[in-house]
Amino acid sequence: MAHLVFDPDEQHDLRADARDLALTDPGVAYVLERIAAEGVDLEQCTDWEDLRLSIGRPARTEPAA
Repeated sequence: MAHLVFDPDEQHDLRADARDLALTDPGVAYVLERIAAEGVDLEQCTDWEDLRLSIGRPARTEPAA
């Protein structure tokens, strides 16, 4: 699968958002900084629907989505 990386402008924007959130939401700030630095390995991502099912939520139907 692919590895998603961000161009320098996108990295700068992600890091600026991380700085803005550092005091109020450090967990999100950490994730944004890590994504800016490392990108995203799409092979390691979990599909949203699979995640919902794994925590016991019912499957979504088209109208409910």
